[in-house]
This record gives sequence, C-alpha cells and structure tokens, in this order.
Amino acid sequence: MAHDIVFFLAPDDESAAATRLQGPGRAFESVTCRFIEPDTAIAEWDMYFEEPSAEAPPLERLLRWSWPEWVATPVNDGIEVFALPQRLTRALANAGAADLEELAGRWTTRLRSADGDDMTDDDLPAVLQGVARLAVSAVRTGGGLYSWSY
Repeated sequence: MAHDIVFFLAPDDESAAATRLQGPGRAFESVTCRFIEPDTAIAEWDMYFEEPSAEAPPLERLLRWSWPEWVATPVNDGIEVFALPQRLTRALANAGAADLEELAGRWTTRLRSADGDDMTDDDLPAVLQGVARLAVSAVRTGGGLYSWSY
C-alpha cells in the first residue's frame, strides 16, 4: 500500500515523469492523501464512470479492468507515477455532485471491507472532489492528470 499519494496536474507525460524522484512538490496543483493504492483507485473510478453502480465491483472484475499506465519506468524503490486515462479525466471533470458522492461512498465501502481498521484516515469524498477539481483544470488547459506515490 502506498504511504503518500499525490494527484496532480502537469502539462504532459514528460513533465509528470520528471517528478518521479522528488514528487510534484509545489510546482504542480495537487491533492494529497495517504494509505491507498492509487492504481486501484484510478481503475475503480474509471470503472464507475464506464459502468455506473452504487455497489462496489467484485475484486475479480476490478482486477480485469484497464489499469493506468506508468509515465516513468518503475524501479525497485516503490515510487510510481501514473497517468489517469483521458476518458476518466473527462468523466471526473463533467461529474455532478451526486455522481461524486455515490462514487466516494462505493470507494469508501470497498476500502473499508478490504483494509478494515487499517483504512486511510483521509476524508475520501474530499479527496475525490479535489481530484475532480483538478480534472476540470486539466480539461480546460489541455494538460494531464497524474498520480505520484511512494
């Protein structure tokens, strides 16, 4: 499980990949959280917008979903930089409050069932709303939405 996760805006994959060693820092608009798996979250959010449902998907179905791609070659240091799929970025940018609330509830339920007491202390609906705000900026500016984690 990743300890520190930063969802951030960057103008392109090259700029996002350059954050690999030090993280995005203050150079990029971002939302932070802790103790989640960003690739799983990204896949789950993408699945929600492609196949909306208030119920969390079975783990087997989620594992078969299209996962985000790395923008920096992973090495053995635990740092990962993913690009959120463009369709997910557009879906988050266009999502209404009800969609985000339903997705946050579903995501929280899945994390609670998987992680129990070890679940993150972050306000997951606030994290998701923050990422959706970043998505609005990404769509408006033509940039990309990424996650950095360690």
